Amino acid sequence: MRHRLALPALVLLAAAGCAQQPQRPEPAAPGGAGERVPRAEPRARLGNPPFYEVAGKRYVVRESAAGYSERGVASWYGPTFHGGRTATGETYDMNAMTGAHPTLPLPTWVRVTNLQNGRSVVVRLNDRGPFSNNRIIDLSHAAAEQLDMIRAGTAMVEVQSLAGGNAVAEAAPAAQPATAPRFFAQAGAFGEEENARRLAERLRDAQVGEVTISEARVDGRRLFRVRVGPVTGVSEFDALIERLRQAGVEFARLALD
Repeated sequence: MRHRLALPALVLLAAAGCAQQPQRPEPAAPGGAGERVPRAEPRARLGNPPFYEVAGKRYVVRESAAGYSERGVASWYGPTFHGGRTATGETYDMNAMTGAHPTLPLPTWVRVTNLQNGRSVVVRLNDRGPFSNNRIIDLSHAAAEQLDMIRAGTAMVEVQSLAGGNAVAEAAPAAQPATAPRFFAQAGAFGEEENARRLAERLRDAQVGEVTISEARVDGRRLFRVRVGPVTGVSEFDALIERLRQAGVEFARLALD
C-alpha cells in the first residue's frame, strides 16, 4: 500500500528562492509497460530542482546517483495513482517497473533487493517520494509484486544505484536465504570508542532496547558502531526508530548482522 504523499512534477520557484510542492495535475491516460534495461539517460527537465519542500521538510536533490547505496524500508503505490503524473511529467503506470525516491536525480536506475527473502528487481525512478515514516523508496505495484511485498505493504530492502557504468541485467527472483538475516537500527558509528560508549549508555538509560557496540573496518578505518536490536520486521523497526527519535537519535538507519 502507498505510504507517501502525492507529488507531481516539481517546480523550482527561483524568484522566491525556494521550492514547494505544486498541485497534482489531472490524471493522464495510462502509459506503456516501461523499460527494464538500465541505460544512460539525461537528467529530466522536470522533477530535479536543487531542493523542494513537503510538509515543512526540505529535500535536497543529489547531483549524482553514482555510488548510492542505502538500506531501509520500501513501500509501494498502485491503483489510486495509476494514470496520474509523476514528478518527471511522465504517466504513472503501476504495471511498469518504476519507483519514487526523495533525493536521487530523475531518472535513475536502481537495483532493489528484498533483504527478507532475497528477491531482486531493477527499477527506473521517475517520481518523488516517499515522505513519511522511515521509507526510503516507493515502488510500483509491478515491482512490489516481484519482491513479494504486496500483502505486507512494506519490506526491508537495499537500494543500489546502477549509475556510473554499473548497470546490469535484471535478476530473476532469488530463493529464500537459508539463514534469515538479523536486522538492527544503527544509531551511530564513531572513530573513537569512547564516543560510541557514551551514546550506548545514553540509549541504555532511555531503555530503547538491547544496545551493542561492534568494531568494524571501513575503507581501512576503524569504526565503532552502536546498534539496537535485533528486530524481526518493519513494524518493530518503525517502533524502534520512534524510540530512538525520542532519545535524541534522528538519523538511525537499517543495518544487518
